[in-house]
Amino acid sequence: MKDKTMRVAKHVVLAGLLGLSTIAAAQASDYPNRPVTMVVPFSPGSITDVLARLAAKGLGDRTGGNFVVVNKPGAGGNIGAAEVAMSKPDGYTLLVGAASTNAINPSLFKNLRFDPIKDFIPISNLAKTANVLVVAPDVEAQDLPEFIDLVRKQEITYGSTGNGGSMHLSGELFKTMVQGQMLHIPYKGGSEALSDLLPGRVQAMFCNIPLCLPHIEAGKLRALAVTTKERSALLPAVPTMAESGLPEYDVYGWFGLFAPTGTDAAIIEKLNTEMQAILGDADIKVLLLQQGAEPDPSTPEAYAEFVQHEHDKWAQVIEEAGIVVE
Repeated sequence: MKDKTMRVAKHVVLAGLLGLSTIAAAQASDYPNRPVTMVVPFSPGSITDVLARLAAKGLGDRTGGNFVVVNKPGAGGNIGAAEVAMSKPDGYTLLVGAASTNAINPSLFKNLRFDPIKDFIPISNLAKTANVLVVAPDVEAQDLPEFIDLVRKQEITYGSTGNGGSMHLSGELFKTMVQGQMLHIPYKGGSEALSDLLPGRVQAMFCNIPLCLPHIEAGKLRALAVTTKERSALLPAVPTMAESGLPEYDVYGWFGLFAPTGTDAAIIEKLNTEMQAILGDADIKVLLLQQGAEPDPSTPEAYAEFVQHEHDKWAQVIEEAGIVVE
């Protein structure tokens, strides 16, 4: 009698699990049936915001749903990211995050209200952007090997858009790898940094390519190397760090789509499939290139591994450099 009761119980549990699976599949097939909020933790007009709006339009067109971009800037992206992390994991609140919010900030900020590894499920990377090492015209180095020799002999100043940003961390990683002497000068933004770089008040900058491209083309800045392992389509004649003697150097900004942990796997898979198609569209590739970005879709599994690797890499760089953001 006891064995019969246990068998009946097992069948009930199995039936319940199958029922839940059927419900989840039905919910995913019907998704989205109401507006989806895509939170951008940065200001309107930022590269993250532009990418979010392209993704929202593409997802809306392909699913027939309504994907709405909402900007929640502040605290280096932490305010918006925290809001999504604590939202209901039903697929109707998503985060368009970046390297800063989902990999770097845990090592920069104390007492974050969220854990970017535990509290989010990566859906897909959207795009990546390269920086380019540029120097003022009066800097003697004509290429990267000469610049490495220079920073090993004397201190060189380099500007950035602030402590903990991609320009700053690009410089700190470079300094560590070449064992050079480089003094970081933080600015409030890219324009302020450029205003000191162009006349040579600071000597170098790991610059976002669209920001510095007009000055490179005008001969006002000298581009030595791009920070990614592949050459940039915007600067095809400029070699990479890897080509110029630093094979392990590979740094780029990245931007991706995330959902709160607990979101149904079928919804994650559906969103990933749609983003793969959107980012493979030729017109989208052209629009991204105009922003200095390249499409970079991935599977959820591969993206999760990548985010963890980026988290660990920048944690080490930040600790070795002693970088703190109050």
